Amino acid sequence: QVQLQESGPGLLKPSQTLSLTCAVSGASITTAYFHWSWIRQPPGKGLEWMGVITYDGSTYYRPALKSRTSISRDTSKNQFSLQLSSVTPEDTAVYYCVIGDLWGQGTQVTVSS
Repeated sequence: QVQLQESGPGLLKPSQTLSLTCAVSGASITTAYFHWSWIRQPPGKGLEWMGVITYDGSTYYRPALKSRTSISRDTSKNQFSLQLSSVTPEDTAVYYCVIGDLWGQGTQVTVSS
């Protein structure tokens, strides 16, 4: 059974860089054709796809966030990570790592001075 677990700091100040990690168990992140995504949901708003890293390490980002977003992976730890630079209060959201229809529990990130 595949399980995803997000981790990272819950509180950031504006201009800092958000770093989140998704630990994966039950499947290898290099399994063919698996695509590992980050999705967020700001308070009172809908879900927003941020980007994906594929089984072969290719990455794709939401165009509006591309300049600030980086997704990477550590195959030795079977985990993948999200970095979002220059955060503002508008980046406050619950962040999820996702594969297919399987979601992590989500982690709250708040950006506040």
